[in-house]
Amino acid sequence: MKTSNQQNIEHLHSTADESTVIRQSVAHNMRKVRLSRGLSLRDLATQTNLSTALLSQIERAVANPTVVALTRIAVALDISFANLTRSTVIETEIVRADSTDSENPRARMLFAMMQRRRFDISEGKLPAHQSGVFSDHGRQSVEYAYVISGEVTLALGDETYELSEHDAIRFSSEISHAYSTGALPAILLTVVSYDDE
Repeated sequence: MKTSNQQNIEHLHSTADESTVIRQSVAHNMRKVRLSRGLSLRDLATQTNLSTALLSQIERAVANPTVVALTRIAVALDISFANLTRSTVIETEIVRADSTDSENPRARMLFAMMQRRRFDISEGKLPAHQSGVFSDHGRQSVEYAYVISGEVTLALGDETYELSEHDAIRFSSEISHAYSTGALPAILLTVVSYDDE
């Protein structure tokens, strides 16, 4: 059983993680909208009555802006407070292989993409007993993977997912991850999409 001190420490870690996600989300959303509006940091400073230095720190996710500052930024950028602070980190989602009659060919929707995003598509031919190298694809990236043949293990942060032939998965690829194989080789199709800045 956890002591109250351990629970307090865990709560502090959880709060710190949430704070980091919010700061990074604000930084990304602010920069994206500011650039789409053709505004410089100096322009935004004039409209918000905040210093250019503070705005730069917020955009680099190194400052903890107040609600007042965030509200001024949202108003100046003509977006809602919710859109300024929203995070696009997605929940991991797995679509398991279809167990219906394989004699009747049909299309199967795996994932729908709701936003306009640029993307890369890759086919990986993974030999047996391969341990993948951990990497990420940067802020706001989303990865889709489909196992064409064989079996693959996805290590995603502290989580592990076992994927069999014709399984598919979608996850936030800003989290460091790696694919590995067991006794059999595998063929893996991956699509990495990026926020369209």
